[in-house]
Amino acid sequence: MKKQFTILFLLVAVFAQAQKISETELRIIQSVESNNKEAIEFLKTVVNINSGTLNLEGVKQTGKVFGEAFQAINFETSWKEMPIEMNRAGHLFAEKKGTKGKKLLLIGHLDTVFEPDSPFQVFTMINDSTAHAPGGNDMKGGDVIVLYALKALEQNGLLNDAQIIVAFTGDEESTGKPLEISRKDLISAAKRSDIALGFETSTGFNYATVARRGASSWELQVEGKRAHSAGVFGENTGAGAIYETSRILHEFYTQLSKEKYLTFNPGVILGGTVAEFDEKTGNGMANGKTNVVSQTAFVKGDLRFISEAQKKKARESMSAIVAKNLPKTSASITYTDSYPAMSPTAGNNALLAKLNKVSLDLGQGKVLAYDPGKRGAADVSFVASYVDCLDGLGTMGSGAHTPEETVNLNTIEALTKRTAIMIYRLINE
Repeated sequence: MKKQFTILFLLVAVFAQAQKISETELRIIQSVESNNKEAIEFLKTVVNINSGTLNLEGVKQTGKVFGEAFQAINFETSWKEMPIEMNRAGHLFAEKKGTKGKKLLLIGHLDTVFEPDSPFQVFTMINDSTAHAPGGNDMKGGDVIVLYALKALEQNGLLNDAQIIVAFTGDEESTGKPLEISRKDLISAAKRSDIALGFETSTGFNYATVARRGASSWELQVEGKRAHSAGVFGENTGAGAIYETSRILHEFYTQLSKEKYLTFNPGVILGGTVAEFDEKTGNGMANGKTNVVSQTAFVKGDLRFISEAQKKKARESMSAIVAKNLPKTSASITYTDSYPAMSPTAGNNALLAKLNKVSLDLGQGKVLAYDPGKRGAADVSFVASYVDCLDGLGTMGSGAHTPEETVNLNTIEALTKRTAIMIYRLINE
């Protein structure tokens, strides 16, 4: 009797699950399953093409492989070239035009942090479920999820009259400047869309990203009076550039370090009689003597924030601190925008609720909002002021941006199913 009850319980559970997933969605799921081995091989192929941001030919080659795959499922593709002086490869766009349901923008990137001189170049299996893969997790795996989710839908004739734009940028890891040019096409696509889904690395089945902090940089230039060190602190000599720099950085920390979601990191500091920094290479030099009061100092850092209002307030506070100089010193600070913030919104949370429903219907568990303080900036941030957004829908893995980067191959099929069903439901709303 107990055995019969167990069988009956399992049948009821299966029936209940089937009630949540439609017959059409079951066909989508079956297509994803049938294509999964091919998807893994495709991932291996594109990972083995070096596409470090500054390897322009490698980025273009990766885009060509993806472009041909999108053409095979009836998407129109185009390559958006960047001006030569920007030293960036450009972006791949693939589009299917229609009027049905929500208009979607699916965002990924082709480039990685691993340039041709990196020793980490090849997709290598660690065990039956995990591979070392340069850029496999961040984020060629996410790109593959997009491709194979759409392929499953196209194979079932479910993309007819849908409006979907796929945007795979070629410089996400080091954005081309000016941003007005490098992100022009992405923003233009957002203005023709209702919803943007980003496929940066996943933080697990149970989380998605409804907010991301923005990122910008700052440069601090400090000048002091060069003199013999015997006179330091005196009326004629003052404090010197290095003391003034330390005062400023200490005040930054004291006044601003407790504010939620706000961080500012001085990544490079140089000081002495002479201090020079090369923006292109990130290298610098400084010289001086212990018996000479420092004449100059330089600091370069980043600033991360959850909203434009928080960024503005932080910059005002930093500028005020910089203006209160120690004797015989002067200082100036400049700011450069990079990624805007993707602030949490009601629309983003509504999208999360829809993803959560898909996940529960698939038996993959609840999906919660991930802490934005634990995520970096991404391309989805550039479109967040135009459309509702979700991000973090890509592959699972570890060690992104390091020679130990891995991608979990066993989760790709399930994540692709979730993406395909999410897209299907959105384009049929």
